[in-house]
Amino acid sequence: MKKANIFSLIATLTATLSLVLNFTNTCAANHAVTPESIAANNAAAPGNAVDLTYAAEKALPSVVYIHFLQNAKIQTVEVESDPFADFFDPFGGFFGRGQGNGGKQKRQVQTPKKEGAGSGVIISTDGYIVTNNHVVAGADELTVTMNDNKEYSAKIIGTDESTDLALIKINAKDLPAIKIADSDKLKVGEWVLAVGNPLGLNNTVTAGIVSAKARSLGANGVESFIQTDAAINAGNSGGALVNTQGELVGINAMLYSQTGSYSGYGFAIPTTIMNKVVADLKQYGTVQRAVIGITGTDVNKYYDSMKAQGKEVEVGTMEGIHVEEVLDNGAAAQAGIEKDDIITKVDGKSVKKMSELQEALATKRPGDKITLTFMRGKKTMQKEVTLRNAQGNTKVVKNAELDILGATFRPINAQEKEQLEIPYGLKVTKVDNGAMKEAGVPAGFIILSANDTKIASESDLQKVVKSASTSKEDPVVYLKGIFPTGRRGYFAVSLEQEEK
Repeated sequence: MKKANIFSLIATLTATLSLVLNFTNTCAANHAVTPESIAANNAAAPGNAVDLTYAAEKALPSVVYIHFLQNAKIQTVEVESDPFADFFDPFGGFFGRGQGNGGKQKRQVQTPKKEGAGSGVIISTDGYIVTNNHVVAGADELTVTMNDNKEYSAKIIGTDESTDLALIKINAKDLPAIKIADSDKLKVGEWVLAVGNPLGLNNTVTAGIVSAKARSLGANGVESFIQTDAAINAGNSGGALVNTQGELVGINAMLYSQTGSYSGYGFAIPTTIMNKVVADLKQYGTVQRAVIGITGTDVNKYYDSMKAQGKEVEVGTMEGIHVEEVLDNGAAAQAGIEKDDIITKVDGKSVKKMSELQEALATKRPGDKITLTFMRGKKTMQKEVTLRNAQGNTKVVKNAELDILGATFRPINAQEKEQLEIPYGLKVTKVDNGAMKEAGVPAGFIILSANDTKIASESDLQKVVKSASTSKEDPVVYLKGIFPTGRRGYFAVSLEQEEK
């Protein structure tokens, strides 16, 4: 009996051990490190530790260091005239040093060379990189350093001051592009990483949570920031804010601080805004910004303002946008929106404050139609609104190149300067079909200024044309110049482009 019991016990223990080994192998197979398992683990029961190593490993290769260089330049500036200058320099006025206009005079000064640094995020394998406008604006040279220390020169594809975003490109292939996630799905309290190059410390990762969404600070024209307590410092600008799967949810833009260094909160531009800006910059060179044609404020701010003035108002809700003014001939006016309406939804999605309305509009283009849900009194209504651009129409606004003018140019030579007694100028050498022909500008005309800007080269004219093409007013370039006979000439060149 005893031997039988021993053999029986051994058989039982063997079977039990086999079950344990099978269970262990199954668990190991079920817990392989994948994006899905990381997400499941990080979304597990409250109190569980969050693993951020996978997110850091995925995001770091996609974040680059950007070096900014602006060369020293000679600029003409206006300064107050010195009333005693001619007393000490009797020849000053004769040679033009003391000549001014209304107590002012123009002087040439040399600006110092400027250098700076920031971060960027690779969004495509063929070299497109997103960063902040303030990281690259005004650069003469941009150098991009990869996570593996390879360096490339970059060119600016386009910039957008209103959202503080910029798109640049390097000549490279098979780059480690980051996966872009939908920032709308972010939740307050969710873990995020800020990846960048702060304070000269390359390849830095900091962690925190989403502290708030759709935050407005009054720093940019279009704002709906993701607020995070992940440390963001100088140099982080343009870097990546990623979720626990290493996917891009925002572009780090600024910190909130009274000292100039991190003191609690940073702010990132959500990918919902970034995606639209990038697409527009690629296709048009400038952002197609849709406007609704109202001014307004958050309902709770309007209510508090009225209360502070001793006025009682009944708005029916404390969430939404109070319409303070409906602009004449704008999209809202055309649709029948009125002053004191309360906008509560865009295309069925709730908008609780002005920054959320801005974010919704930032994904649209002029000519797009949206459905606004709003309250008038205590009655809920809906209207379809056809969005317009800042010029009040649905035309595509392009960042025009010189080819829109349909002409060729060259700087004037020394003989032309001497003959016409002019120090600079850009000569129209040929006129084909285009804006110049339509305006009546002939070959031979010498441009001296465009929109009151001195024109001495094609690059000077290019800057004026680009600026005018995206103007909120009429897109027109006003040329002043001189004909070969010495007669002065003036032309208005329209840059209006096609209807959407």
